[in-house]
Amino acid sequence: MKGLFKSKPKTPVDLVRQTRDLLIYADCNPDSRESKREEKFATLSKLLRELKQILYGNSEAEPVSEACAQLTQEFFKENTFRLLIVCLPKLNLEARKDATQIVANLQRQQVQSRLIACDYLEANIDLMDILVSGYEDPDMALHYGAMLRECIRHQTVARYVLESEHMKKFFDYIQLPNFDIAADAAATFKELLTRHKSTVAEFLSKNYDWFFAEYNSKLLESPNYITRRQAIKLLGDILLDRSNSAVMTRYASSRDNLRILMNLLRESSKSIQIEAFHVFKLFAANQNKPADIIGILVANRSKLLRLFADFKPDKEDEQFEADKAQVVREIAGLEPREN
Repeated sequence: MKGLFKSKPKTPVDLVRQTRDLLIYADCNPDSRESKREEKFATLSKLLRELKQILYGNSEAEPVSEACAQLTQEFFKENTFRLLIVCLPKLNLEARKDATQIVANLQRQQVQSRLIACDYLEANIDLMDILVSGYEDPDMALHYGAMLRECIRHQTVARYVLESEHMKKFFDYIQLPNFDIAADAAATFKELLTRHKSTVAEFLSKNYDWFFAEYNSKLLESPNYITRRQAIKLLGDILLDRSNSAVMTRYASSRDNLRILMNLLRESSKSIQIEAFHVFKLFAANQNKPADIIGILVANRSKLLRLFADFKPDKEDEQFEADKAQVVREIAGLEPREN
């Protein structure tokens, strides 16, 4: 007889709706009775675990695409997605982790061949303001940071963040005293500046002056070794990308930039020296060097040639040796030019 009264298993749509109701409760009832709240939040945590299991599968079963599509559609139909982000600080640590994984997965879920998360975020772009500002809350930074990196997989969302005032804040977030949060912010910053090539090229061209002024002073000249090392590596990745060729030419024509690079070449850290060389070679290889760049290279020629004489990475690298030989030839053959 017992089997006759088993409750029908909940569908993905049911689970999302129940989750939404509990998130609305969490958002609107800060002062309700403690025992009642605990019970509601325990149910909410359980639901988030179940939703995660539908999206990711478990040790016994792969995710079912039809169930994932139903869940995704329901999640974005009403404001469940927004509620989950807004209410995240009220959840316990495990529920936050599950919520972060749910948000990440939903960015990749297609419904009738469309990434509906992208459409939703375009219409609710202010959610990015919450996610970026999360770096200012040590308890939320890593959860919101992980969500943000998944959301900027969508080009229109990345463009919004790049063009917003938030972009300037990353120069400070990257230097936060909490190592894990600073590293997370650096990972997001890198993603913003490398994933969507055409959007990045447009952003750098439009914002060249303030962006590289900040990049040089706050990152490349930072007193923090890790900040300098990450920044010079990322700068090389940006400038050596073909889509940023116009920005690279402009960067490699500035005497102030050259001065910073020459200081980085003199660092005691081998890894910073090697990464700095990859950017310095752009100055040396530029066939239209401005007169002041030639002047600096000629004035420092003997020091540079002495530095490069026994300058090599720890592992043998033929390309590096070829680049170094070309840089040495360029510097050795330079003649001072009148302005």
